[in-house]
Amino acid sequence: MPRSRRDIVALAMAIALLPTAARAHDPDVAGGLFRSRDAGANWLAISPGIFVSGALALAISPQEPNHLLLGTDSGVWRSRNGGRDWEIEAPNILTGPAFAAAFDADGGRALVAGASTLFRDDGDRWRSVPTPAGAAPARALVAASVPGRVYLAGRSGLYRSDDWGRSWVSVGDALPARHVDLVMVPPGRPDDVYALAGGAVWSSSDGARTWKPRSEALADSGIEAVGIDPSNPALLWAVRAGQVMRSDRPGERWRPVGKAIPEGPATARAIAVLGDVFVIATDRGVFRSSDGGERWEPPKESLPAHLRAEVLVRDPRSPATFYSGFALAAYEDLQQRAPPVGSTSARLGWGSMAGGFALIVLFALGAIAGVRHVVRSRRRARPERGAERVENRTISQVNG
Repeated sequence: MPRSRRDIVALAMAIALLPTAARAHDPDVAGGLFRSRDAGANWLAISPGIFVSGALALAISPQEPNHLLLGTDSGVWRSRNGGRDWEIEAPNILTGPAFAAAFDADGGRALVAGASTLFRDDGDRWRSVPTPAGAAPARALVAASVPGRVYLAGRSGLYRSDDWGRSWVSVGDALPARHVDLVMVPPGRPDDVYALAGGAVWSSSDGARTWKPRSEALADSGIEAVGIDPSNPALLWAVRAGQVMRSDRPGERWRPVGKAIPEGPATARAIAVLGDVFVIATDRGVFRSSDGGERWEPPKESLPAHLRAEVLVRDPRSPATFYSGFALAAYEDLQQRAPPVGSTSARLGWGSMAGGFALIVLFALGAIAGVRHVVRSRRRARPERGAERVENRTISQVNG
């Protein structure tokens, strides 16, 4: 076999045999999940260490704060000890990217949003549940503090379920945007909901049945993230063009606080506030201020440098414990690759399909090489057999 062909076959074999779910974790390249116990002052990597390239969603059980569900771009992982140890969840069912995850208020059930459907765990096994038309893949799953109630911000639309995903009702028709970027339910107030849609903040006090605008005082709102300080839930916080905004009345009388994030514009993904500490997850990493936004610390050296922070979640029982997750590919990139609902590729992970394709290439190249080898062997054998026949005739004549 020629050297070039041997090289191609070797390359295809290497690709096919790559462990798609067992790569070493490199936070600067592949993103990952990190935890801080001191409101973002210090961070510790707690990733499973073997997922492909990013953390997309994190759910924390409200009953067991060390019980975590991590959605990545290549499956779902579960930890029951705060991220020290991880186990892959239903690898034959929860394949491909997991865009959102949530625990029920009682901690006994969970939901995960895959590329084309939702999956529900009742404590025994994962099963698919109906997904509202046009909602997959989901942007967010947010549970309220009453068992069974969960909000789904979809690829388009906003929906609520009161039976933990068995049925859904649309609750976002009054909102002025095709999709909702963020849903927030204040702790202990299950009927209060905040939504960020089209750069504007909206609130509901009746379980998302009716909505009121909360950012009209900000011309051309352009709000990118909204948050609440658990130590003072009467205040509402937001980020616009890198500037933290505060409303002493939920959604009214907004005013800037501190200075904007330095080093040029950064698009905020989420904000966490604890007293004078601001932590903002952006498309350029995580920024922190410990003095109400007067001075900003650049992203920590222990975090991925200038990588998009997709996750910023607070421990419901420990206000100073934050989790931050990073990913190479954003939701917008991954959802464009999401297959149509019900397609065969929806049930296969991207890593599995890549490995399968590489195997097909390998077998095809091997078959071609084998056929050519046989043909060449036969061609070489023909003159040898002809010469043998001539030699036999010559011997016969001599003997005759």
